[in-house]
Amino acid sequence: MSHGGSTNTYLIKQGLYSIMGLIVFFITFMLKVRLFKSARIRAILLFITLGSLILLLARAILNPSSRINGASAWFNLGFISFQPLELAKITLILYLAYILTSRKSSLLENDKLFDSLKVIREPVITILAIIIFVACQPDIGGAAILGLITIVLISSSSIPFSHIVKLDGSLMAAFVAGILWIAKFQPSFIVKNYQYQRILAMFHPFKLERTSGNQLVNSFYAISNGGIFGVGLGNSIQKRGYLPEPHTDFILAIISEELGLVGVFIVLGLLSLVIFRLLYLGIKSANTYNVLVYYGVAIMLFAQTAFNVGGLLGLLPLTGVTLPFISYGGSSLLILSFSLGIVLNLEATDKFITEKHR
Repeated sequence: MSHGGSTNTYLIKQGLYSIMGLIVFFITFMLKVRLFKSARIRAILLFITLGSLILLLARAILNPSSRINGASAWFNLGFISFQPLELAKITLILYLAYILTSRKSSLLENDKLFDSLKVIREPVITILAIIIFVACQPDIGGAAILGLITIVLISSSSIPFSHIVKLDGSLMAAFVAGILWIAKFQPSFIVKNYQYQRILAMFHPFKLERTSGNQLVNSFYAISNGGIFGVGLGNSIQKRGYLPEPHTDFILAIISEELGLVGVFIVLGLLSLVIFRLLYLGIKSANTYNVLVYYGVAIMLFAQTAFNVGGLLGLLPLTGVTLPFISYGGSSLLILSFSLGIVLNLEATDKFITEKHR
């Protein structure tokens, strides 16, 4: 540790979280598939997700000092810090997968995009509320991941392809228009925001090294120090007080410094293997609900990885998104274990049904 305390603290805690994650994974794998589609389970997950996000926002307004690094995103439960965003990801996937599957025939019948969207109007409003609450923490990276999951699942549903092209094209045009508007008019309420400063740091990291570019510059130093084979496990210089949050947001930069590009390629290769396996399962499955869950978990892992790697390389603004399975964090690891438990449960069900019909 760079700020005192036992050097084994994070190792011990993450080890305990890993054991808890394995237990959650095993229990989830053994559950009946119908539980994931249960209206009561969906209602409970939505209630906990929305309720916790509303409580976070209320706490931030009533007690601004509760914010950590400018954001109100965690509840300290003593043995673990609970981040509602992590629960929101899998809740959104299960909720959308069920809604889009149950309304499959209605989505296919409509000839107009607006009519198709009307079929899923209420669920989309609920999801938008979750995304807005996450953005208000503020957590733009988390909100972007939830938005991306939503777009991918809707695009993978039974909505006619022509409607998907129109929808995705409209969203992309609106996004580009918003960026151009900010760049031209530079409204003060955005320019003074620290997220905007992170965007500037992405383009001018060394110019802003003493302010918003500090993290990115030290990330570059860590990657540069590591080279191809690294300086050796435990020998990182940047984690000793230079690079903030070396065990969470910038864990891959430290891996690069200690184990070099070889270590980075191994980590990213393993994550890619999981993501491609999920996509393969989605392509192979004939069950619409299962397909959407596979794709949802795949895009969740991909988006988190892309945001994290893009941020430490200066290709994307820093968003505070952690690297799946690698970064320190209990709630993230537990939700990822829960998600993969669901995936393997659905895969086992798919295999059983396939073999039964042979």
